[in-house]
Amino acid sequence: MAEAAVAEKSGKVVIRNIGLMISGNIDNPLLDADTVVVNDGIISAVGKEKDCDTSEPRTLIDARGTCLCPGLIDSHVHPVFGDWTPRQNQLGWIESTLHGGVTTMISAGEVHLPGRPKDVVGLKALAITAQRAFDNFRPAGVKVLAGAPVIEKGMVEEDFKELAEAGVKLLGEVGLGTVKAGEEAQRMVAWARKYGIQSTIHTGGPSIPGSGLIDKDVVLEADADIIGHINGGHTALPEAHVCELCEKSSRGIEIVHNGNEKIAIAAAHAAIALKCPHRIILGTDGPAGSGAQPLGILRMIALLSSLGNIPAELVFCFATGNTARMRDLNCGLIEVGRAADFVFLDRAQHTAGRTLFDSVQLGDIPGVGMVMIDGLVRCGRSRNTPPAMEIPVVVGAGH
Repeated sequence: MAEAAVAEKSGKVVIRNIGLMISGNIDNPLLDADTVVVNDGIISAVGKEKDCDTSEPRTLIDARGTCLCPGLIDSHVHPVFGDWTPRQNQLGWIESTLHGGVTTMISAGEVHLPGRPKDVVGLKALAITAQRAFDNFRPAGVKVLAGAPVIEKGMVEEDFKELAEAGVKLLGEVGLGTVKAGEEAQRMVAWARKYGIQSTIHTGGPSIPGSGLIDKDVVLEADADIIGHINGGHTALPEAHVCELCEKSSRGIEIVHNGNEKIAIAAAHAAIALKCPHRIILGTDGPAGSGAQPLGILRMIALLSSLGNIPAELVFCFATGNTARMRDLNCGLIEVGRAADFVFLDRAQHTAGRTLFDSVQLGDIPGVGMVMIDGLVRCGRSRNTPPAMEIPVVVGAGH
């Protein structure tokens, strides 16, 4: 199920009988609405059915009382090309992650490419090629934002200008290449920011050969836009240092699946205590040595909600609207004008939880009943999550 980025238009889509709607907006996480209308992949109305124009849809979906949530965003992945990861020699990992409710992935560097070039000309060529390839091709319809060069010694300001002009908008994890000193990293991060390229820094112990420890002082001095895997990928900094990063930096706090779970909770609690929960975003940091995690984002939501005792509706916003706003994406929020990327959720069959949120706060991941991208159904009941109590159905379609 791999398709070009420019696919058919959804036409008019009406989703009715929504039982619970997560907005993605951490300041107002739940919407008092039961209907969403989509036109050509863009949300055109959100509200009560009686107040929406639901006439003559091309596709009519009965949500059957399930929860509608913005498509989940994985803020930290390491793709290469297509739907293959050489790190695990696995095919179809992106399509499988779609079944975990993820509709957008953001590259933190194509670092697992066999023979990855580390000279300046080669690394720029790889970044531009990866950006172009995933811009033209969406595995299973998933939006993969790729082309994230790992900075190396010898790069100058003109290199960043050239990358930006070619369409590159991301930097791979600072610290995975030869640039590891805070002052040198800060200079290159500033050049990237000048040309509209967003940066992420590796945090914690080494993850792959060639990487190294990036401690709190380097993170603070480099001042990258995102504190990548603040809970380590895999090895975390001491908890006191992580809390200091949350306090002394104003940048994004990225918590990942492939990190230290205790520190993940500590980082989230620190951000909440500092009254900046909007800074928390979620990723998997896969594929990695621990594999690809199709349910990684859902597992992080359940972890932070259950063991971290953070309300489930807020944690869902970490993985949707927070990331969309920080990454300047036109998705992640259910509001007019945003991309119609949705995941339909319900509590898993036989969970002890009485409601969806109750089940998540008990530590159970929900069941995915359907995933839509740009208003098009990309999968029905997930083959990876436990079966949901109820699933939405397409009750009418004009094609």
